[in-house]
Amino acid sequence: MSTPRRPSMDELANSPLDAEDARVLDRVATVYDTLDPVPDGLVERIQFGITLDALHAEIAELQRSGDLVGVRGDDVTEAQTITFTSASLTTMVTVTPTGSDRVRIDGWITPGADVSIELRTAEGTQTTTADEDGRFVLDDLPHGYAQFVIRPPSGSGQPPVVTPSIQL
Repeated sequence: MSTPRRPSMDELANSPLDAEDARVLDRVATVYDTLDPVPDGLVERIQFGITLDALHAEIAELQRSGDLVGVRGDDVTEAQTITFTSASLTTMVTVTPTGSDRVRIDGWITPGADVSIELRTAEGTQTTTADEDGRFVLDDLPHGYAQFVIRPPSGSGQPPVVTPSIQL
């Protein structure tokens, strides 16, 4: 009598979920619901916040991303240049490492005078205002994901612009 062949891990991983998988997942969900339940109203508050932001914001599109290498001096510094565009403005930022775990952002926005720039990172939010030429700097930022929220000058009637998240 032959022993049935056991499926390999790859075969199991690539096969559709079955009743046993559903039973195990239900038990895991029960454990999480018991030990760390989702707070009442959290999902609704998140959905409301996302919807509210989406109604009042323009979404920028990532246009270009590339690496530049500095050529001055003996130290080679890599910088990443990223461009975002939306219907109302264009933003270009250069991300330059300043240490093993920190970066600096030099940016330019057109049109840019008095535009408020907010950068959201895992460490929190930093804000600055673009000068009359649309230039701005954000320094001492952590590596990791970040997202810009760009607010035109008050009274302009234009909505804020939100960029996709980028890796600093």
